[in-house]
Amino acid sequence: MQDSLERAFQDVYTKFKLQFYKKIFSRFESREASLSSVETFCVEVINALPEPSINEFAKFVGISQANAAYKVQNLIEKGYVTKVRSDTDRREFHLRVTERFHEYSRINTNYVALVAARIRQRFGDEEADRFEALLKVIADELMPEIVVP
Repeated sequence: MQDSLERAFQDVYTKFKLQFYKKIFSRFESREASLSSVETFCVEVINALPEPSINEFAKFVGISQANAAYKVQNLIEKGYVTKVRSDTDRREFHLRVTERFHEYSRINTNYVALVAARIRQRFGDEEADRFEALLKVIADELMPEIVVP
């Protein structure tokens, strides 16, 4: 059974997801949404990792390098990811999200910005700054399973 903190945290997380999905589904009507759900997850991971190689991406999500290469190729063909040759090892390529992805991800970042502004308005700068400090502790210390370089 969840305690009230867990329920509150889950409620916030669910509302962020639902807002994102609501906006994504609205794009289906105008034919703008061209990513499958798995492709969406893949490009989100690629964006969160700072320009990973295909191997780094594959290791992070726990799939074979061949499967990762296939998924990445689909994202390249749809215009959401590009490969950039490494400056240090010319044989290696890094994955970079494109402006098309950034346009797509603004759906989520715009809502996060709106909620952050509402937090600051509702609670004031001092409490909002304290909340920010708590979120940093959560991200940096209390979620050690996810390390983003």
